Amino acid sequence: MFSGGEGLATMQSGDHTAMHIYLRHGMPDPRLCKLAGLLALLALGSASATARERTPVRQEPSLETQTTPSDKEALKVNWLYGSFVPTEVALVPLTSEQRWKLYLRSTYTTWGIYVKSVLFTVHDQVANTPQDWGRTAKGFAKRVGTRRAQFVIQNSSSAAGNALLGWESRYDRCRCDGFWQRTRHAVVRNFVTYGGTEQSSGPQLMPYVSAFGAAVTVATWTPHSNPAVKGYQGAITQVFPGVGVNWLAEFAPEIMRTLHLKRGLD
Repeated sequence: MFSGGEGLATMQSGDHTAMHIYLRHGMPDPRLCKLAGLLALLALGSASATARERTPVRQEPSLETQTTPSDKEALKVNWLYGSFVPTEVALVPLTSEQRWKLYLRSTYTTWGIYVKSVLFTVHDQVANTPQDWGRTAKGFAKRVGTRRAQFVIQNSSSAAGNALLGWESRYDRCRCDGFWQRTRHAVVRNFVTYGGTEQSSGPQLMPYVSAFGAAVTVATWTPHSNPAVKGYQGAITQVFPGVGVNWLAEFAPEIMRTLHLKRGLD
């Protein structure tokens, strides 16, 4: 359900949220990028095959017997891992109005996205990346503006693409039992989504496409940034963080009970 600049960044897939981890002097290790790229291609290929062979991949009552969930049920957005569908809520395609409301919540009205923007900006400020902006108040303003712009561009393009294609942007918690089954679901959902009136399966492309586009865009005004390289980094670094965010969304109820939390990760 996080972007391509130096430091850490987040994304909501459809708004899912993902983190970019940079390992060397504010840039990813090239070997890690190549490995992530290979794994992403293999995963997307496997997802496409799975989508063709198993449509749909989840057990739900037919859409004819389902009613559209209320906005409160269907448009849940967590400040940390983004939009999700609880197991007790039917995964019914969102209406156009619901998609718009979900986009606004995920991009503008959920306070967590602003906290993350500031936290990642602080990281960039301390690391002084890019160096041309310096560790000044003006440099901080440029960095926070760039981070925020990247998140908005990424969320906007992802939401628009999913709406145009009729694809599901929310993470749906597994209607299954068992740690490994639920973990497998969290991994697969980073590469497979649902769409259409029959909720058939297809490759989960928009998080990667939108991350690429957002990284390329902000690279055009970031000093010493190669847009093509930044775009590649932005897309590839959605692989492992995306799985981690899905896993957190999947097991959030259990994590909360273990930590004796009443709110925060639900």
